[in-house]
Amino acid sequence: MLSFHPREKPSSIKILSFSHHPTMSLIIDKSPASDFSICFTEEQEALVVKSWNSMKKNSGELGLKFFLKIFEIAPSAEKLFSFLKDSKIPLEKNPKLKSHAMAVFVMTCESAVQLRKAGKVTVRDSTLKKLGGVHYKSGVVDEHYEVTKFALLETMKEAVPEMWSPEMKNAWGQAYDQLVAAIKSEMKPSS
Repeated sequence: MLSFHPREKPSSIKILSFSHHPTMSLIIDKSPASDFSICFTEEQEALVVKSWNSMKKNSGELGLKFFLKIFEIAPSAEKLFSFLKDSKIPLEKNPKLKSHAMAVFVMTCESAVQLRKAGKVTVRDSTLKKLGGVHYKSGVVDEHYEVTKFALLETMKEAVPEMWSPEMKNAWGQAYDQLVAAIKSEMKPSS
């Protein structure tokens, strides 16, 4: 379990306070309308494409920064990754983490770039099924996705500070939410 404390609010809003970072919190809207009613506009696509083109050349470094942020916010998240269990290699030097982090970062960004054109998440069905199964088996819950989203957006903000804006944050956030919805739709026991 991650080291943060959910506090329920009236209706569908949940606030997460992090014990590791007491001044940091996330607000999650769990209303049915927030699940799949996302429309990705041409403007959002342009912001995502522009920033991804700038970040792409550093995707390995940014992917690692992204995962190190996740573990900084929620140290117990390391237990979700079998390749990190019993590893004596520091996270920032771990070749398996570097490889995994880059693959996840690139997949997330490439999926976002294609979202409007394709009208849906463009990760292969077999990959989505595998991701859903692994996330299910590992016990991934909504709060894990929220920590990951926060870490992703912070990593991007630091990567392209001259471009970063509330609109860009919203575009990347919506694209991430679509990817997560696709993964969650496949989160079931493997058959």
